[in-house]
Amino acid sequence: MVNYCELFWSFFKIGTFTLGGGYAMIPLMERELVDRHRWLTQQDFLDQVALSQSMPGVLAVNMATGVGYRLRGLRGSIVAVVANIMMPIFFIITLAMLYRYFKGNPYVEHFFMGVRPAAVALIAAPVFRLARTAGIGWRTAWIPLLSTLLIWALGVNPIFVILAAVVLGVIFKLKTKK
Repeated sequence: MVNYCELFWSFFKIGTFTLGGGYAMIPLMERELVDRHRWLTQQDFLDQVALSQSMPGVLAVNMATGVGYRLRGLRGSIVAVVANIMMPIFFIITLAMLYRYFKGNPYVEHFFMGVRPAAVALIAAPVFRLARTAGIGWRTAWIPLLSTLLIWALGVNPIFVILAAVVLGVIFKLKTKK
């Protein structure tokens, strides 16, 4: 059984050392939950990411809630969520208090300009890894590309894209069973 202290420390590290938001946390979560502690299998992790993405709210908090609950029930989810959001809340409050002092500072602006590409890379890497794990290859890569184009270029509401994907997925599954 997973120790509450280990659970807290793992999610505390994830929340503290990740720049770029929830998607940038995915590689660190995978390393911590799948590779290091072996609390989840690769498939369980992928399922948890998909479930967390489909729920309203912040991805990192949804992941912490789901994994914490899976490992230690309600108390585990509370421990994981509190650990995951403690340092980001502290950083946000600190930055908000210091913002007016550093607002026009060119060094601070250059720092954040340098962090942006790193955050993009941190988000892109797990997307490709999760795509590979989900079975998206050259034959099926058109699905996320088409979805992206529909939303971005044509302005289609993402809800309609998701609903269409669900319907097409069910139809495909039913046809392959026959």
